[in-house]
Amino acid sequence: MTRLQLDMVILNAAELLTLAGASHTPKLGKEMNELGIIEDGGVAIRGNQIVAVDTTKNIKRLVKPGSHPQIIDATNKTVLPGLIDPHAHLAFAGSREREFVQRLQGATYMEILEAGGGINVTVKATHKARRSTLVRLSQQILNRMLEYGTTTVEGKSGYGLDPKHEYKQLLAIRDLNLIHPIDVVPTFMGAHVVPPKYKYCSEEYVKLVMEKMIPTVAKKGLAEFCDVFAEQDVFTIDQARRILNQGKKYGLIPKVHADEMTTLGGAELAAEVGAISADHLLKVSNKGIQALAKAQIVAVLLPATAFVLMEKEYAPARKLIDAGVPIALATDFNPNCMTESMQLVMTLACLNMRMTPAEAISAATINAAHAINRTHIVGSLEPNKQADILVVDAPNHAYIPYHFGVNLVNTVIKSGKIAFSC
Repeated sequence: MTRLQLDMVILNAAELLTLAGASHTPKLGKEMNELGIIEDGGVAIRGNQIVAVDTTKNIKRLVKPGSHPQIIDATNKTVLPGLIDPHAHLAFAGSREREFVQRLQGATYMEILEAGGGINVTVKATHKARRSTLVRLSQQILNRMLEYGTTTVEGKSGYGLDPKHEYKQLLAIRDLNLIHPIDVVPTFMGAHVVPPKYKYCSEEYVKLVMEKMIPTVAKKGLAEFCDVFAEQDVFTIDQARRILNQGKKYGLIPKVHADEMTTLGGAELAAEVGAISADHLLKVSNKGIQALAKAQIVAVLLPATAFVLMEKEYAPARKLIDAGVPIALATDFNPNCMTESMQLVMTLACLNMRMTPAEAISAATINAAHAINRTHIVGSLEPNKQADILVVDAPNHAYIPYHFGVNLVNTVIKSGKIAFSC
């Protein structure tokens, strides 16, 4: 056995969840319950990469005599890949707690939006904020995400709704990648809602998104994905199709806010345009489920959103899983759903969508990586992948969603360095 000069070793994990073997295709069906568990497990790290994943005994044998790697003792703890949040809205200003009260009084999300509230309130605040302010506010969000175990997050624009302020959001996200440990994957979402000034001429706004914003975003390299809110009274399926195909023309990978409030055909559209993910899906049809399964589009489910909107029904996770649709989970962090905790999301997925703890963990790690095209780097604990690793105060994986409302994270290792420890 070749001895190695290592920088860090994690030893004595009660359960080490590798999530190995699903980097090329997502975990489907029963595979989502297979976590690649190593009891009394360990990880060897050199630089920012994982060198080996094995039992503690074998990891100890790898250490070169005379070297002194940093040792992380995970006795009675669970070790797993850093959590990945593949649907979040970042770089905005303001908050909307008044709408929280309105919802408690019976107002629906769409009623608030149609009355000039919702996204429009955040757009106004974001327009007023400097780019440096958006960076500062987003840093605070990312700090909390990191403490709760998220090491990679997707960040959407969509609170600019004009060229100047959409670019400002995306530039703020670029800034965050330079100064924060979390990797932020940028998504252009100029088609979040139709701005009030275009209320009666939405085609003019669609034209602005397609002919001005998308080419500039692509030319400046500001985003990797293009997302559209395909919803009744927002963007039609035809409008969403044209926007997404325009994004593809300029190298932006499609994503779709699909079938959240109504059964509009967003899932079918995601399959048609070859989207990397279809997100929300509370009202997805059986036809839509079959289309997602056939095209192997990742369904990103957002139970925290259904929770805060007090929906009676959540996305049909069990039907999606049984049909062979790859499932991921995300926070949908935004001014309407203010949680940075993927741990809470996993609990909600178990309690309200009847996912097993193992399915929830698969959906928050390797399958979430598939939803943002990052499986070659993160999502599992395997040699040559980036050393994004969590040590959590849980004796086994089922304990993670079981013990909710607290932060179970003991240590966050990001790119081979301790980024958070309690």
